[in-house]
Amino acid sequence: MTIQQMSNVGIVVDDLPAAIAFFAELGMELEGEAAIEGAWADRAVGLDGIRCDIAMMVTPDGHSRLELSQYNSPALLPSPTNQPHNVLGTHRVMYTVDDIDDTIARLRRHGGELIGEVAQFGDSTRLCYFRGPAGIIIGLAEYK
Repeated sequence: MTIQQMSNVGIVVDDLPAAIAFFAELGMELEGEAAIEGAWADRAVGLDGIRCDIAMMVTPDGHSRLELSQYNSPALLPSPTNQPHNVLGTHRVMYTVDDIDDTIARLRRHGGELIGEVAQFGDSTRLCYFRGPAGIIIGLAEYK
């Protein structure tokens, strides 16, 4: 048996509107929002009394989705937001962009910060890691 496709990547945030704005600035489109609650949700994630708001963001090509979730109940558990990239369980989502410098400048207006610096890989690739809302780490790649 093999998988059919990857549906989405899910990230828990503490400020859903700010996360939506950050990823919209990156170029993703808001596909929809919903309130999630009920016994089925409790069973699916193994928590009791779930109430959360989600937003589904989609890439311009329509192939990749990012599900942003803000829990109202149970309360969010605190997590260090400035962990280095080599901490177990730390995740990042990599995006290909047209102009890495312009993307960094636009995302900084949403509170994001560059981790390290933009690095040249080979002759045609520029890469960097960038921290966004709730400590989310994204990767940015520009191919020339």
